[in-house]
Amino acid sequence: MEPRNNVTFFILLGFTQNPKEQKVLLVIFLLFYILTVVGNLLIVVTITVSKTLNTPMYFFLASLSFIDLIYSSSVTPRLISDLFFRDNIISFESCMTQLFAEHLFGGSEIILLLVMAYDRYVAICKPLHYLVIMRQRVCVVLLVLSCIGGFLHSIIQMSTIYGLPFCGPNVINHFVCDMFPLLKLVCTDTYVIGILVVANGGMMCIIVFLLLLISYGVIFHSLKNLSQEGKRKALQTCGSHITVVICFFVPCIFINIRPAETFPIDKSLSVFYAVLSPMLNPLIYSLRNSELTNSMKKKKLSYDIMQQIIAYLA
Repeated sequence: MEPRNNVTFFILLGFTQNPKEQKVLLVIFLLFYILTVVGNLLIVVTITVSKTLNTPMYFFLASLSFIDLIYSSSVTPRLISDLFFRDNIISFESCMTQLFAEHLFGGSEIILLLVMAYDRYVAICKPLHYLVIMRQRVCVVLLVLSCIGGFLHSIIQMSTIYGLPFCGPNVINHFVCDMFPLLKLVCTDTYVIGILVVANGGMMCIIVFLLLLISYGVIFHSLKNLSQEGKRKALQTCGSHITVVICFFVPCIFINIRPAETFPIDKSLSVFYAVLSPMLNPLIYSLRNSELTNSMKKKKLSYDIMQQIIAYLA
């Protein structure tokens, strides 16, 4: 269905209109994006090349890094371009595409984090059956289901806003196209639509977050049956995952479970889970995972990784 509106483009206000501040932000976000690309590619290629990192945990970690890379790429390059060229105009079609990509990869990541928690539960609570339960086919199916869940979430969000009438104004007080700022520009009553948007995004965040809390409650309860070395290793891997979950879910829940309104803090929170979180995730996992860091330190593997990264970038 074609959107019934007179708006063919939107103007993103971004963070500031001050040229000096824009230059500073340009350097900062460019650095963040370079670190995001290098860090996530390094993890993906390390796990792909290394023969010792072929367990389900590392399969999901590589998948998370890949999703983080694509998720950040749906937002950050456009932000950098706007700061560099000082051209904050985005077409209606590009805005909808960006919105779709954000929710697709953001939703996929939320479900994948739950899958990773399930993987840790099986590894710690059912170690003798781990390789049987988490066999390769099951891992691939769980990854595909994560992507399907993100796709359905994105389609629902898009279907609620794409056919709405935009009659003007067309100025979005944000650096990215997002649901709540767009709803403010719709020239019709959006009360019911706002509830649907909150129900979709908010319920997804809350349900997955509660399931994560339950799974880790069970995991920590079962740690008493492990040896000291087993507890240390379990806490090491679980600690990284919990850190990533908190960094992603706290801003996500705040933005999605409230009424469909915009607040000044929204921009900062969006930066945190769309720009900073994908950059920090590789650092969090690599610093707390000795197997991963040892693989990265191997001379031959490091050479292979650099060759693979050059091939990716080329």
